Amino acid sequence: MTAVRSKRKAFVAQKDCVACGCCVKVCPFGAIRIIKGITARVDMDRCIGCGKCVKECPASIIEIREVCE
Repeated sequence: MTAVRSKRKAFVAQKDCVACGCCVKVCPFGAIRIIKGITARVDMDRCIGCGKCVKECPASIIEIREVCE
């Protein structure tokens, strides 16, 4: 039996995002992109859950959650 590992990942409340790009600028792994000038989207394969985007977001709409692998 394999143990389920949990990891931390960033999640953006896309309906509330104003696509300001602050999160994109601080992400050390390039895991966040602005899509069509409307919202930010997190690349889960690149995100390590460091939380820098959470601290930088002026709208406080990004959160770090535990996800199962």
